Amino acid sequence: MRLHRLAVTAFGPFAEPQEIDFDALSGAGIFLLHGPTGAGKTSVLDAVCYALYGSVPGPRQAPGTSLRSDHATAGTPTEVTLELTAGGRRLEITRRPEQERPKKRGTGTTKDKAQSFLREHTGEGWEALSRSHQEIGEEIEQLLGMSREQFCQVVLLPQGEFARFLRADEAARGRLLGRLFDTRRFAAVEALLGERRRAAEARVRAGDEKVLHTAQRLAQAAGDSPDLRAWPLPGHQPGDPGLAQAVRAWAAVARCSARERLDVAEYALAAVESRHAAARRAAEDARELDRLQRRHAETVRRAALLAKAEPERARVRDLLDGARRGALVAPALELRGAASAAHLAAAHAEAAARAELPPPLREAGTEQLAAVEQQLREELGALGAAHRVEQRSADIGRERADLERESRAAEEQHQEAAEWLGRWEETRTALQERVDAAQQAATLAEQLAGRLEPARMNLNAARRRDEFAADAERAEGELLDLREESAGARERWLELKEARLRGIAAELAEALVAGEACGVCGSAEHPAPARPAPGHVDRAAEDAAHAVFEQAEEARAAVERRLAAAREARAEAAAAAGESTTAELLSLTADLTTRHAAAHAAAAGLHAAREQLARAEREHAARSADRLEAETRAAARASRREALEREQASLEAELTLVRRGAPTVAARARILEDRVRTVAGAAVCLRRAETAAARLKEADAQLADAAFKAGFDTVEAAAGAVLPEYERTALQHRADAWQAEEALLADRLGETDAAEAAALPPAAPEAAEAYAARAAAKLRTAGSACDAARVRCAELDRLSRQMEQELRALGPLREAYDRVARLAALTAGTSADNERKMRLEAYVLAARLEQVAAAATVRLLRMSGGRYTLVHSDARAGGRGRSGLGLHVVDAWTGVERDTATLSGGETFFASLALALGLADVVTDEAGGTRLDTLFIDEGFGSLDDQALDEVLDVLDSLRERDRSVGIVSHVADLRTRVQAQLEIVKQRGGSVVRHRTAAVTD
Repeated sequence: MRLHRLAVTAFGPFAEPQEIDFDALSGAGIFLLHGPTGAGKTSVLDAVCYALYGSVPGPRQAPGTSLRSDHATAGTPTEVTLELTAGGRRLEITRRPEQERPKKRGTGTTKDKAQSFLREHTGEGWEALSRSHQEIGEEIEQLLGMSREQFCQVVLLPQGEFARFLRADEAARGRLLGRLFDTRRFAAVEALLGERRRAAEARVRAGDEKVLHTAQRLAQAAGDSPDLRAWPLPGHQPGDPGLAQAVRAWAAVARCSARERLDVAEYALAAVESRHAAARRAAEDARELDRLQRRHAETVRRAALLAKAEPERARVRDLLDGARRGALVAPALELRGAASAAHLAAAHAEAAARAELPPPLREAGTEQLAAVEQQLREELGALGAAHRVEQRSADIGRERADLERESRAAEEQHQEAAEWLGRWEETRTALQERVDAAQQAATLAEQLAGRLEPARMNLNAARRRDEFAADAERAEGELLDLREESAGARERWLELKEARLRGIAAELAEALVAGEACGVCGSAEHPAPARPAPGHVDRAAEDAAHAVFEQAEEARAAVERRLAAAREARAEAAAAAGESTTAELLSLTADLTTRHAAAHAAAAGLHAAREQLARAEREHAARSADRLEAETRAAARASRREALEREQASLEAELTLVRRGAPTVAARARILEDRVRTVAGAAVCLRRAETAAARLKEADAQLADAAFKAGFDTVEAAAGAVLPEYERTALQHRADAWQAEEALLADRLGETDAAEAAALPPAAPEAAEAYAARAAAKLRTAGSACDAARVRCAELDRLSRQMEQELRALGPLREAYDRVARLAALTAGTSADNERKMRLEAYVLAARLEQVAAAATVRLLRMSGGRYTLVHSDARAGGRGRSGLGLHVVDAWTGVERDTATLSGGETFFASLALALGLADVVTDEAGGTRLDTLFIDEGFGSLDDQALDEVLDVLDSLRERDRSVGIVSHVADLRTRVQAQLEIVKQRGGSVVRHRTAAVTD
């Protein structure tokens, strides 16, 4: 990677655009970057890092820190452009951070998002590649082969950090090397193995707990056997290797004890079963004897009751015989009753119907009523056409009413439109005046806005002018005081100097030594040396007075500079503010602001006024068209109304003849319908009465014939013998019950076993049942005990098989845990096999540190004249510390290996510079051998003497053999005479500037 050109604008301390030509600086191999403190030397390195990675080095990228220059004007954007060659490609990167800028319209600011641009130089010129932050970052990191942290350590070589690196403990060295060489994957391996160890341990513990849970279930299934009371197993917990053997032995004992208890329960059950069978047979025999005895007694009792009921049986038989003969006459009786009821109802209906007829028809016969009905129906049919005529007349009436309403509404609308159109000119003039007034207000607002901004700028300048005038006035007062103080201090110093000169002989005499030549006269004899007079002034008093004078002069000069700056600023502000006073400018600005606000508010209604005028014009056109159309519709309505009036008069004359005094045709039709219904109903009732009389006569004849055939002398006797169905059914059920009881008793009296049982003593079934119940309870108890023993044995066998499966599955898990635990302890440095207690990441970093020490030694030997060598140490640290990242220095003069913290300031600079250059080589090789043609070394040269400085510059000059250029960032003045190519950062009030210089190199 080689840098060619860097351009910055409004970045850090640089307000104006600055450009740095690295090609010109790199021609000499070594170039110097110098300037006063705070000028912006480090900002040049920040700009390079920001252009490449979009951020500055770590500590300077604090939250809330802005990259924008405080000296830049509001309209100048912050921008960094870097041109470089990387991977054989010439690229140009331009970056703009997120920043505030003035709004293009109105006042205030708006925020611009961060922007990035990447271009590549081809044979045809610059070609744009990307504008994406992410794509540009990935492309640059891939070309350079290193991250931002690696770039800041390898290219920008922070000496102070490597000096701390030399003296740091192993943990601090590990953090830095871990960032540079990205050993996170080895730390991830440690973490992965640790996680796998914990997971395997959890699986083993879960398996042990599962086995213990199964064993506890075994204990529960075993019950309260005296041989199994040692659970839980003492001394065995999850993770104990002897747990499996102990659980297997205990399970075997539990199974044997359960089988013994099962054998005992089976023998007891067989004995109880035999006793229960005998008791059950005895109880069954007692129950059967008791049943037969009670059956015989019940049979004797029921036979006596049946003999006592014989008279009642005869009476029931007679009633049932009469009811059977009466049932033959019942249909004729029912038919005659129905005919009599129908004849009575028909007679009543006939009388009621004749009462509703008109007097002339009340005595009419069936044929006369039929003729009257036919005549009325014919008249009713003729009313259909009259009904349609009446409907048409009603429709005409409604249509005439609608026309009247439309006429009134049209008249009102026409009147309202005429009034609105009469006010049109007045309305249009008022709306147009509003539009013109708003337009004039908008023009005035634009004019006032153009005057308001200069007035505000003049007001701000006038305020600054007043402030600077006040500062100048205060500085003038201070300057008068300081001048008096400086003059007094100078007089005091001169007085003391003169007094010291007057007594200088005594001061010289104090340095005389007997036998040595005098520095003034050369004599070796000093017969009468001068003695200090009272109040003698020595050199210290003179120097103190001179220091007081110099301090007064420095304070005076500082106030003079401040006064000059205030006067200069006041002149600039006065030129900007003009001749007006601050109060006048404030009054003018307030007046313009008020007028501008009023004009802007008035102009805000311009759009609304135009819209209102346009709507009014559209309404005028619409109302004019509606008025013409309304006049046309009014003429059509008048013509239609006259035609309807003539038609309705003709229809009403025709209806008057049809209605015959009724209000409507429908009323006339209802009158005729009522008459038709009355006549027709009367005819129907008359015919029904005649039919009912004939049926009643026929029913009387049929009833007399049925009574004779059934054996009854009279119709009344037959009617008395008829019984209701429910009475006849009840009598039949009683007769059937007596007959069934008689047959049942005959069968029972023929049973011999019941008679034999009745001759025996009374049975005792309760005692036999109680004895059988006690035997059954003992049988259930014995069966339950036997079943429980069988279930216990089966459960113990099942749980034993389950536990054996769990123990077999636990074996591979325990082997896997032992294997991964050994690996995790080895990589974490806690294993006994890891003698130096080195973690895996520390082991890898130790190898990298050994490479760095070897690469740094090549340059350290040259810078130290072959005296010092850097070596890596993997000795264990004191206490409980880990080993692997120690760094020592070997002194060839003494042959002693000692800690790097014992080096002096200049030796520490040698070692840190060599370490930085060596680390740059190793990181470069680690990153894929990316060539680094430009390096920067930041400070540290002030601790070197001339010889050491020559040796260091000689080493840096040797880097030119690889066509590298090295930039030195330093305050050391001697370097300005030793390094020819220089880049000076000049600090100014309006922002720093860069200058390319070429110094004459002296021997």
